[in-house]
Amino acid sequence: MDGARIYAENSIRKRSEQMNYLRLTSRLDAVVARLDTQAKMQVIGKSMGSIVKALDSALATGNLQKMSETMDQFERQFVNMEVQAEFMEGAMAGSTSLSTPETEVNSLMQQVADDYGLEVSVGLPQPAAHAIPTKEKEKVDEDDLSGALPELKARG
Repeated sequence: MDGARIYAENSIRKRSEQMNYLRLTSRLDAVVARLDTQAKMQVIGKSMGSIVKALDSALATGNLQKMSETMDQFERQFVNMEVQAEFMEGAMAGSTSLSTPETEVNSLMQQVADDYGLEVSVGLPQPAAHAIPTKEKEKVDEDDLSGALPELKARG
């Protein structure tokens, strides 16, 4: 009986260590993702700075073609920055969550509980099928729009 107790204590201690390492790994992954985002934002910031300088020189000379090209470049950089920011936000959110589907994890835990005659289902949260709200399309009343048109014409 003492051997079983010692084994159980060691098992619990090792499981606790494992969970601590898992938490640490998750936090480190999140930090790496944030640092990567910061590095990319610095590169984009330098690029934006050069675009602003080019735009200043184009404005000083009054060259409309150069201004147009610089503004196009600025818009492309801005779109790239938005895409990279969205990607990094998604990566950061994914780095802190498990990649294993929750239903598989719950199924395995339930199977182990059944094998040992334990009741685990009470403590398991069930995923909500309606967790993601759907956006309803906004309805615009045509009378409101037709009434707003003369009002806008009167102002302008």
